[in-house]
Amino acid sequence: MYYEMTIAGLKRKLQLCKVTDDLYIAAFIMFSDVEITKATATELLKRVPEFDVLLTAEAKGIPLCYEMARQAGTDDYVIARKGPKLYMENLLTTEVDSITTDHIQMLCIGQREIDMIKGKRVLLVDDVISTGESLRSMENLVKRAGGNIVGSCAVLAEGDAAKREDIVYLEVLPVFNPDGTVKE
Repeated sequence: MYYEMTIAGLKRKLQLCKVTDDLYIAAFIMFSDVEITKATATELLKRVPEFDVLLTAEAKGIPLCYEMARQAGTDDYVIARKGPKLYMENLLTTEVDSITTDHIQMLCIGQREIDMIKGKRVLLVDDVISTGESLRSMENLVKRAGGNIVGSCAVLAEGDAAKREDIVYLEVLPVFNPDGTVKE
């Protein structure tokens, strides 16, 4: 089953994936889709507040975050990693319980990223905002690193996230019943 939608002027068919017996979500995957990455970055940059640095969580938001930084002409974007790397020092960590992952994950940044965030206007970037758990985890890292969150953005707001007034997004992504119809 698929859900077809237009995002930043481009039509895409998103595969429906089972989350629970009575809930399916549409998989929006930016990896390998340079056209959608460029177009959505352009559209989001028209709508977001001024920022100094972008932050996203590993992994699906990385192409979007990079492209937004490139188009904005900034050299600064930060990736909150899913686990510590050998080169990371003075770790800040937080947990995230994402709807698309079947276990609790970790997000972390090291001293290099802390230095990039401290005292800066930080824009949080994601591909899809659903429950808001990833955003909460990124907010936690930014606050602890001494940054100032100026906004949060995503390509799609899924389900109840579309009712939020504190995020910028391009399109609403519904959630689905097992038969592929939109959940009301």
